[in-house]
Amino acid sequence: MAGPLGALMNMNAGVYLWFSLPENWLGENGILTRLAEHIYYVSLSLAIACAIALPLGVLLANYRKGAQVAIGLFNIGRALPSLGIVILAIMLIGYETSTVIIALVTMSIPPILTNTYVGIDQVDSSLKQAARSMGMRRWQMFIQLELPLAFPLIFSGFRSALVQLIATATIAAYAGFGGLGRFLIDGLGRNDTPQIIGGALMVSALAIISEWVCSMIETLMVRKWRAGNVELSAT
Repeated sequence: MAGPLGALMNMNAGVYLWFSLPENWLGENGILTRLAEHIYYVSLSLAIACAIALPLGVLLANYRKGAQVAIGLFNIGRALPSLGIVILAIMLIGYETSTVIIALVTMSIPPILTNTYVGIDQVDSSLKQAARSMGMRRWQMFIQLELPLAFPLIFSGFRSALVQLIATATIAAYAGFGGLGRFLIDGLGRNDTPQIIGGALMVSALAIISEWVCSMIETLMVRKWRAGNVELSAT
């Protein structure tokens, strides 16, 4: 027991030392820079994915023609290995940051698209009919009825994509770019266990914090809509 326990204590001490050194936090290759790069990859990819998936999901839910086929095609992206997408993009585009963004967007569209489609599609038709009888226009019905009811499911897809992106954005380091994955790749190359564990802890912490923030936002939004002024009665 002394051997493994001693090794574990040494590893913990090494990780603590790695985090405590100022030079590991500052500079071009420091934690703060790598964290900013990671957040940039995730934010940009998520914004592009939402810009594509949200309106497409709403469109498919309203017109339904070819909806299952379209969603199935996009879900193929989930089955593709992220590193394989990056390598393919590099072969087609070259070593550009866009190669990483393409891979991340490809993997984050499916959960947002699927949940948006299902959320809008499952809104009770009797409520929609009641909204029409009240003289609501199509855009009013979407904002005041469909979106509030579908929001929890839509936001669930957003949260799923966000957490997946935070973990998957480490592939940027495989392509020679930055982000927190740089600590994992460089640590493996140098056989630097504290750096590897430190990088993994940073990714995990970012995912946990993001999940907590999303949970708070969802709670606030649901409370806001429940306390809203619009009340539809399916009579």
